[in-house]
Amino acid sequence: MKFEIVNQPLYETKADIKVVFVVKKNVSHAWIKDKEDLELLGFKGESEETLLIPNSRTLYVGCDSLEGDDIRLASAKALDALQKTAFKTLSIGTYSEQCPKMSLMALIEGFILGSYRFETYKSKKEPSLCEKVIICLDDYSNTNLSMQTAQEALKIATAIAEATNFAKEIVNTTPHDMTPIALAEVAKTLSSLPNVTCKVMDEHFLKEQGMNAFLAVNRASIHPPRLIHLSYMPKESKKRLVYVGKGLTYDSGGLSLKPSEHMVTMKADKSGGAAVMAIFKAAATLELPYEIHAIVGATENMIGGDAYKPDDVLVAKNGKTIEVRNTDAEGRLVLADCLCYAQELKPDLLVDMATLTGACVVALGEYTAGIMGHSSELKHSMQKAASKSGELSGTLPFNKYLKKLLKSSVADMSNISSSRYGGAITAGLFLDNFIEEENKEKWLHLDIAGPAYIEKAWGYNQCGASGAGVRMNVYWMLEDSKDVK
Repeated sequence: MKFEIVNQPLYETKADIKVVFVVKKNVSHAWIKDKEDLELLGFKGESEETLLIPNSRTLYVGCDSLEGDDIRLASAKALDALQKTAFKTLSIGTYSEQCPKMSLMALIEGFILGSYRFETYKSKKEPSLCEKVIICLDDYSNTNLSMQTAQEALKIATAIAEATNFAKEIVNTTPHDMTPIALAEVAKTLSSLPNVTCKVMDEHFLKEQGMNAFLAVNRASIHPPRLIHLSYMPKESKKRLVYVGKGLTYDSGGLSLKPSEHMVTMKADKSGGAAVMAIFKAAATLELPYEIHAIVGATENMIGGDAYKPDDVLVAKNGKTIEVRNTDAEGRLVLADCLCYAQELKPDLLVDMATLTGACVVALGEYTAGIMGHSSELKHSMQKAASKSGELSGTLPFNKYLKKLLKSSVADMSNISSSRYGGAITAGLFLDNFIEEENKEKWLHLDIAGPAYIEKAWGYNQCGASGAGVRMNVYWMLEDSKDVK
């Protein structure tokens, strides 16, 4: 899909069809030319409602408000409504009540996110929904948006949305094709970006580093593990950000075997790894003024004669011992070693991302990511950025009583809690054992188990992977920049 920005009114722009958002049943705006038809056909302008008027070559789309995420949703629904038509180019004005640049970013993100299709394994591909979107700097609220500002918004929004779709593609790819080695090969492609390098370490490196928890998870897989380390080193850097992602390319549960119906979506257990790679891609593309490292622990958790077992005691990279009581709590074992490795980089900010617990889905629902950590300020800043990006998030509080549930009689800790309650938080508290004291106030743990992969379409997200966590983190990085204010 191509975008063109023109400095002219909507109705003077040549395109196959015009798209007009109807906000809060407001049919008095000058762009709405078919008021009689809208009334006759019962169009109320409700969210996700669309109505195509062929005679005027206009598609009307209901939009609850001009908040960013309502704009994203309306853009995506416009594409859905035009999917089976012959229209190849569409024109649309800009909609901005508060921040013109962010509103335009939301409009563009909605089109790009809504246009994504995963058809790798289909013999018959659907044709492109739309070839070109012409954005007219003819504003809903008569706000003057300069061409320079509009072009900047296009650049930022395109990088963010395309990175999100990049994460979707990785997550949707089958475990047969997206093995740890294949995931590492995808990471290597990012080294074509300016100031980016990619190092991939094998099982021999993991052994040398004492990353025995990571290695234990991999033991029964025929596919060797990989530790992926992407680095973006701009000439000038404000901070050093280190991201750590869980890259379980498949999770059977190990000897604590999952029920078969729960295995069907386990290709999505690499969503954290895909997200940190995509965040890295967007940041490097936009040449943000931060030194950024993305660490991915890539492996499978399988069954076999060499599988690690409940009752095993593992020694992590930092020397702490872990009693294994459930082999399906494997992601935290991989992350534990990867977090130890990541902290050797002396981060100013440290973020780990994982589809870590079903308990987070129980706590917050399918569509919402959980934010955990020690710093209230850091958690609030991430939640604020998530809201701007359109992603749903909620904070879950640590407490000393839940931490006691991880005690083990034979090791420094158990890999699961002794209680079924508060499982998302106890998983985060398990990881806290591997965060050095000087880094605790710099660390955030994001559990994206809910929104990362859903087997039904929702909002502007297609069935399957959503690229959860990508947009909120890029917006978080941009928060101190005038680019999103």
